[in-house]
Amino acid sequence: MQARYKYHVLMHFIIFLWGFTGILGKLIDLEAVFIVWYRVLIAALFLAAYFLVKKKSFRLGKKHLWKVTLVGLVVVAHWLTFYYAIQLSTASLGILCLSTATLHVTWLEPLVMKRKFSWTEFLMGGLVIYGIYFVSGDFTPKEYTALYIGLISALCAATFAVFNAKLAQDIPSAQITFYELSIGFVVLSMFLLFTGQFSYDQLALSGSDFYWLLFLGIICTSFAFLVTIDIVKRLGAFTVSLSINLEPIYTILLAIVILNEHELLNKNFYIGAAVIIVVVLANGMLKHLQDNKNN
Repeated sequence: MQARYKYHVLMHFIIFLWGFTGILGKLIDLEAVFIVWYRVLIAALFLAAYFLVKKKSFRLGKKHLWKVTLVGLVVVAHWLTFYYAIQLSTASLGILCLSTATLHVTWLEPLVMKRKFSWTEFLMGGLVIYGIYFVSGDFTPKEYTALYIGLISALCAATFAVFNAKLAQDIPSAQITFYELSIGFVVLSMFLLFTGQFSYDQLALSGSDFYWLLFLGIICTSFAFLVTIDIVKRLGAFTVSLSINLEPIYTILLAIVILNEHELLNKNFYIGAAVIIVVVLANGMLKHLQDNKNN
């Protein structure tokens, strides 16, 4: 039981770290595709060093390679749409729609993990969407475009979360992360090369961008991915996905402090935040009761 609480605390620390990723989409002066390219490059290099230091094997069976490749492409698609949505609107608005990933997990997990569909989880996911309605407030036409792109990002996030949980049953989490990021780097590099965007001018970095990208690639990606895959195995994809709905709250609070997005703090924000927090706490208590009943 104590170990389970430890994983809940660790999960929320990772979610708080992820709260920075939306902020970095505004702080880093690069287009979304280059932010993601640097992110996967730095993260993959860090993980390669981790493998060498820990003397872990890079070997991955052929029967798993194509699955990891597909999930790696989904991860890249999630990040590209995520940062593009942020750059179209604000860090706060761009991350709000990620909470809809919870709804997708409710139908994806029964299909992939072969578990029974839960109407309780589906209802909780719906309540999260209701909370996001209050947090977001009124949208402009440009923000609606960002929302649609963000919804695609949320679907991608739910997809790779569930499939990573499935893959983690047979493959060490470090290997999953390394190969997904490496595949993402190769695919993005080929895209930039064939579209004529692979040039020094496009990839040039300022000093601040360099350090922000290191933080994004190492702390918010490599470290967070390694830990999250293990957390999903312990707590389940739905619990993790539902708790990740606190990420918009963290991001908005950080955006107020760092980006001065004070106008987002209104009564609707508090209503939406309260709904999300109550749903997350209720899910945790239900899981706790279920565990006690099973034991």
